[in-house]
Amino acid sequence: MKVLASKRNWSGGPPAGIEAADTDTIFREADVISLHCPLTDATKHLVNERTLGLMKKTALLINTGRGPLIDDQALAVALEAGTIAGAGVDVLSVEPPKDGNPLLGAKNCLVTPHVAWASREARLRLIDACAANVKAFLAGSPVNVVNP
Repeated sequence: MKVLASKRNWSGGPPAGIEAADTDTIFREADVISLHCPLTDATKHLVNERTLGLMKKTALLINTGRGPLIDDQALAVALEAGTIAGAGVDVLSVEPPKDGNPLLGAKNCLVTPHVAWASREARLRLIDACAANVKAFLAGSPVNVVNP
């Protein structure tokens, strides 16, 4: 599989097997787009009417990141029109979802209840990280410190 990825800063370049590409190229060429980015001013509505229009009709969109990365209305319109084949979203632009969110009834759209992080493996990593943070704090070397 050819893997394309976009990242703001590739210190040292992308990992082996991954090709750096701009977002328009990714939207045009990808069979599956999976969003793994933070919500910032630059990424809000990254998926919108224009970028959805770049996608293949057979393409799938997955969002396990933040809801507002996607313009819900634009995605619902694209799904209903067959602009793209389908979408799987683990989060919507407003949580909990409000009545009338267009993705809740959109064709070929699977909405899960914001649980992509909840695999057994992810929860074990979370527990291990919490325990390591407490041990580091007690040892006088706190990590993951947030300074006011």
